[in-house]
Amino acid sequence: MLSTTLSTPPTPPRAADDLAAMLIDARQRSLALMHDILDARELGPRLAIVNPPLWELGHLGFFHDHFALRGLHGLPDYRLAGADRLFDSSSIAHDDRWALPLPSRKQTLDYLSRVQQAMLERLPNGQASTAQSYVYQLTTLHEDMHGEAFLYTRQTLGDPAPDLGTPAHGQAPEDSPAGALPGDVAIPGGRHRLGSDESVPFRFDNEKPPMEVEVAPFSIARAPVTNAEFAAFVEDGGYARRELWSEAGWQWRERQALRGPIYWCRDNHGHWEERCFDRWWPLAPHQPIVHVSWHEAEAWCRWAGRRLPSEAEWEVAASRETTDDGTSLAPAKQRFPWGDAPPDARRANLDGWRLGRLDVAALPEGDSAFGCRQMLGNVWEWTASPFAPFPGFEPELYRDYSAPWFREGRYVLRGGAWATRSRLAHNSYRNFFTPERNDTLAGFRTCAR
Repeated sequence: MLSTTLSTPPTPPRAADDLAAMLIDARQRSLALMHDILDARELGPRLAIVNPPLWELGHLGFFHDHFALRGLHGLPDYRLAGADRLFDSSSIAHDDRWALPLPSRKQTLDYLSRVQQAMLERLPNGQASTAQSYVYQLTTLHEDMHGEAFLYTRQTLGDPAPDLGTPAHGQAPEDSPAGALPGDVAIPGGRHRLGSDESVPFRFDNEKPPMEVEVAPFSIARAPVTNAEFAAFVEDGGYARRELWSEAGWQWRERQALRGPIYWCRDNHGHWEERCFDRWWPLAPHQPIVHVSWHEAEAWCRWAGRRLPSEAEWEVAASRETTDDGTSLAPAKQRFPWGDAPPDARRANLDGWRLGRLDVAALPEGDSAFGCRQMLGNVWEWTASPFAPFPGFEPELYRDYSAPWFREGRYVLRGGAWATRSRLAHNSYRNFFTPERNDTLAGFRTCAR
C-alpha cells in the first residue's frame, strides 16, 4: 500500500502558476497519448512489460489523489470509491490488473478531471508552500514518466504514432540529417560529487545524498553508438557468437531467439529496415541505436573492444569542466551539459515532439564542456553501474519509487530520451531497468578500455 506518512523533504518553493501549468500540461499529454488507444482496446494484451490502458489511466488519477489530496490536504476519499483497491500499483500485482472491476472510461476520465480540479483549487496565489511544491512536482513528474511509457508501449504493440500537436513555443527540434560524430574525448580524473544537491529544484530520493567518489582519467565517446556501428556487429555474427556474451546475456538472447535488435529486419534487397510505431523505414545509419538491452550493449562493447561507462564517469562527462590548464577537473558542476539554462530544442531532443531520434551529430549547442553531444535527450544511455543506493539513502514520500528495486539486478541509465519531458531531465537524474529490457528508449555510449 502506498504510504503518505513520511514527511516531505525540503524543496524550494515554486510559483503556484508554474505548478498549475505543469499539472495541466502533463494531463494534456497523457490524454493525447491515450485517447485513440482506449478506442481500440481498454485492456489490451496481457504482457509483463505493459499495463492495461484503462488501468494505467486510472492509476495516474489515483497517484495525484493519494499523495496530494489525501496525504497533503487531508481530503476524504470521495472522488472514486475504492480507488486504492483498483489503482494502487504497490499493492496490486501486475497480472491482476486485467481482472479488476474497473470503472468505465467515462468514470475514469471524470475521476482524473475531478482530482486535477481539486488540486488546482488548492493552489494559493503567489508561491506554493515547500510541501505543496514537493508533492505537486512528485505527482506531475510521475505522470510524465508514465507518458514516456505510453510512447514506448505504442512501439511495443505496433500502434500508430500519436498526434501530439505542436509545441506551444512553436519551436520543434531540427530534423535535417547531421551525420556521425566519431571519436573520444579525454577526461581527467578527480573527485566528483555524484548525485543531486540542493541546487536542483526537485530531487528524487535515489539521487541523494550526493556521494563523493574518485574517478580515474578516462576517454568517452563524443556520441552514442549509431545504427551503422551496431549493424556492423550484427553483420559480423555478433548475435551468434557465444564468446561475446555473458552467461546471463547469452541465455536471454537464446530465449528471445534474437538475430539482431528487436525492431530490425532486412527488406527484399537485403537492406536493414527499422519499425517505428506501425511503419517500417530504411535504417537511418547515423541515428543512435535504440531498443537494445544492457546485455546487447555489453556484447557490442566486447566485440568492439570498448566498455560501458560507470554512472560516475557518465556524470563527470556531462557535468564537469576542466581547470584552465586542462589537467584536472574544475570544482563547479553544471545541472545540464551546456550549463544551467533549461533545455530547449536547440540543445536537446526532449519532450516527444519529434516522435523519434535525431542523428548523433545534431544539436551541437547542447555539447558538454568536454564536447560530448546529446548527453540529454535522443536515447537513454546504459551504464555499467548496478542501481544501488548512495550511502545515507532514505526513502521519501513515494517510498516504493527506489527502495524495492535496489536488489533486483537493475542497471542505471542516464540522460533521458526523445520522449522524456525536459522538466524531468538533468545530469544527475537516474533511471533504472533490468538488463533484459529492450522495449525502452535505451541506447548506449562507450568508453575506451
